[in-house]
Amino acid sequence: MNHCTVDSIVSPIVRSGFSINDARAEIGLRASLESDREFLRAVYISTRAAEFSNAGWSAVQIDTLLAGQFAMQDAYYRRHYPRGCFDVVLLGALPVGRLYHDWSSSEARLIDIALLPEHRGAGIGTRLMQALVAEAARRAMPMRLYVESGNPVRSLYRRLGFVPAGENGVYEVMRRDAVRFDGEGAVPPLAGLIAAAA
Repeated sequence: MNHCTVDSIVSPIVRSGFSINDARAEIGLRASLESDREFLRAVYISTRAAEFSNAGWSAVQIDTLLAGQFAMQDAYYRRHYPRGCFDVVLLGALPVGRLYHDWSSSEARLIDIALLPEHRGAGIGTRLMQALVAEAARRAMPMRLYVESGNPVRSLYRRLGFVPAGENGVYEVMRRDAVRFDGEGAVPPLAGLIAAAA
């Protein structure tokens, strides 16, 4: 059981004005389990496969390479963030992505956020980020994340108050000070989002 969530299923985010395919579905989180490994790998592969298919690689070559990269990334994250939260994003009961975050130091860290392609562009990632930022603001914690320099999601991060704070290889470090989030009152809290008291 992931120590970061109070329950195995986290209370859903209320979706006021939120556009998704199934208006009855709610967004929630649950701690990832060993049985989610194939799903988490598929989410990772979906974020990188286009790079290699455009280069003429076969599906088998891409899957083999990215499966290895997923294994290395997963081991790295779990080693460097031993108290991190490794959650599955749910749309209703359907797993649609992953949200990795860490609240164990003096600043909140977004480790990774990714959704399956068919669920991108529907506002799910925005709502998750708003909930993270609102929680960090409520706790007066700065936030830090890494994003690839050319990734268009940087504009969302800027709208949420993140500013460039350095570089790390191909990644830009972005930081948000521990200040109030303008949308804080409009964003319902996501119960169990952060680590439970040890």
